[in-house]
Amino acid sequence: MRVKMLIEAQIEKIVDLALAEDIGWGDVTTEALIPDNQWGAGFVVVKEKGILAGIEVAKRVFHRVDSGLEVDVLLEDGSKIKPGDIVAKVEGKVASILKAERVTLNFLQRLSGIASETNRYVEVVKGLPVRIVDTRKTTPGLRLLEKYAVKVGGGENHRMNLGDGILIKDNHLTALRSRGLSLKDVIAKARQNAPWRLKIEVEVKTVSEALEAAETGVDIIMLDNMDIDDMRQAVKTIHGRALIEASGGVTLNRVRAIAETGVDFISIGALTHSARALDISLEFERE
Repeated sequence: MRVKMLIEAQIEKIVDLALAEDIGWGDVTTEALIPDNQWGAGFVVVKEKGILAGIEVAKRVFHRVDSGLEVDVLLEDGSKIKPGDIVAKVEGKVASILKAERVTLNFLQRLSGIASETNRYVEVVKGLPVRIVDTRKTTPGLRLLEKYAVKVGGGENHRMNLGDGILIKDNHLTALRSRGLSLKDVIAKARQNAPWRLKIEVEVKTVSEALEAAETGVDIIMLDNMDIDDMRQAVKTIHGRALIEASGGVTLNRVRAIAETGVDFISIGALTHSARALDISLEFERE
């Protein structure tokens, strides 16, 4: 219950910041033109095919602007959507709807874009025992929502933050090797000093480093920017002694071949840092 309350509070804060950024000192156009007592209805309309994500956030935006707005959600997150689909209807003061419009659409377009991009990768590797996961390459301040969108699209979340797991990357290793520590020493140090529940993952760049990591008893080995042949060899070398993550240079054209090497996870920064926003608009009902 406490975790849910914290998440709700964080989402509320994200929405409030977005509204403050957009409305600023007031919607001067709407205030100059639209009577406060004018009522109307608007429809949130899809313009291209994809996966819907963020509809409850959109509803929250409308209610944050004006609690009197009536929002009827017609399609839930995770729905496959196509041009012409209406995902929600909002009724109430026209001025309030207009003030909420841009922020509402920003969230819906961004999150639906991430869910849609994730789903494309998930579909390409369908039938193989591999999981598509995200990274921490997210928009500052929006990580909670963007990682939620990845899950809506069928992917899974890697670390939510730096406290979610031990991930020893190349810069950690460079810093510690300058002090004379070997990879085995680094893993031992991590096990000694880290909270006992956390799994330990280490990034490697060569097959020989993968073998060295496997021999330390590490939980997860990340194959960073390896070509397909090296990945395949690394999987054979590790031989089930650790879970294996492939990362770096993953594209839709390449992801199936990566999955076929036998890795357990494929992490893709592009799910969040490069996903194109889905085209969604708000259209008012005409009398």
